[in-house]
Amino acid sequence: MRSTPSRGMVAGSSSGEPALDVNEIQIAGYQSTIGLRLYRRAGTRGLPVVLYLHGGGFVRGCLDDADAAARHFAEHLSALVISVDYSLAPKHPFPAALEDAYRAARWVDAVGRVFGAGGKKLFVVGHCAGGHIANGLSFVARDRGEVHIDAQALFSPMLDPSMTCLADESRVVSDISASQCAASYRAYLPQALQRMHPYAAPLESARLAGLPPTFIATAENDLLHLEAEKYAARLISAGVPTQVVRYASASHEHVARERQALHDAVCFFRSRLDQPTVTGR
Repeated sequence: MRSTPSRGMVAGSSSGEPALDVNEIQIAGYQSTIGLRLYRRAGTRGLPVVLYLHGGGFVRGCLDDADAAARHFAEHLSALVISVDYSLAPKHPFPAALEDAYRAARWVDAVGRVFGAGGKKLFVVGHCAGGHIANGLSFVARDRGEVHIDAQALFSPMLDPSMTCLADESRVVSDISASQCAASYRAYLPQALQRMHPYAAPLESARLAGLPPTFIATAENDLLHLEAEKYAARLISAGVPTQVVRYASASHEHVARERQALHDAVCFFRSRLDQPTVTGR
């Protein structure tokens, strides 16, 4: 897969975190060129890889929105973090964003070593719609067998296009509404049948076995927390090692910047680094 270098920089944190090398490149996506922003500790190589997929309800969001969380993973996990600027709906409906994420994962296998990847572990993280795409990517990787994902972390993910598991809007002080969720799903999944596809509607899937170990962060002030927690229960029933935490006082938009949630996800990934590498990666 071809990639085009764009720019590089070294950024340090005012809080004393390690300096990071940050580079931006372009790769071929599903329907158009997409951008990747790569973060790693300066001078490090042979790193596990974290693919990060930003939020925005499928219709908005960019690499800058994901910057704080991506930096946190690069600083605290010592990983090559790759933030994916996937295609947005409604111009690019399902499966464009999912296939963009898959192409980024394939790019890691093909070219990632040049940028410090170790070729041993691949994790995926997503927030909001990015959580939907990250989870869909785990399905695709399992089914196609060309990429192995070792674990995933989903922050307030959108998982239920049927919207049958939303919390009571009159009781939850949420910063995302049911009408916003409906508009997002209409933009990304314009055809009714798409909303039952297992990659788009994992709560409807009867095949959850074989998905990677999963960490799910839900927010108390989020209409979507019930569907994410229901999905966690279904993963556990399917034999998928799963950890789910609801963060008090957190909201849908801010849970991906909640330091405790980020810390817990880092610890979850570190526990997977101690596991034997699966043959075939």
